[in-house]
Amino acid sequence: MSDLIVLGFDGIGSADDVLTKLRALQKEHLIDLEDACVVIRSRDEKLQVKQAVNLTKLGAASGLSTGMLVGALAGLLVLNPLAGMAVGGLAGAGFGALSGSLADFGINDEFIKSVGKSIPPGSSALFILVKRSTADKVIPEIERYKPRVLKTSLTNEKEEELKAALAVNAKAA
Repeated sequence: MSDLIVLGFDGIGSADDVLTKLRALQKEHLIDLEDACVVIRSRDEKLQVKQAVNLTKLGAASGLSTGMLVGALAGLLVLNPLAGMAVGGLAGAGFGALSGSLADFGINDEFIKSVGKSIPPGSSALFILVKRSTADKVIPEIERYKPRVLKTSLTNEKEEELKAALAVNAKAA
């Protein structure tokens, strides 16, 4: 089961920087991210949501390959597998892109928008679904960005430990 952690930052680029750092740590197997999202609230209070996974592209790619296979098999029935593959691929890519754009994967979009509206203008937030992490190695890597814990799905005890660890590291910096 994954844990949701929402971190707030003073700068509008800080959440992107931390996500980049977390992806590097993921390559070192220090954290396992299931999903991530960056929300930026500009000075004029407009929200910009950046999803880590582009579901439209993912759906189109999946639909393209499935459509081509089904189209080729259907084309064999009418003795024209290449035309069937082309038509099936186009139809599959279209339907895949549509289903990908309508899908909600990972962190709930309404939750992201509601928390995003609560952060101050000129700041950002990072939403992460963490499968597992090595906290004593991850926290020192992100503490220089001075994150604030906004919301979590952790137990109260674990949430307080995370807040304390971030506060101790922020004072030491």
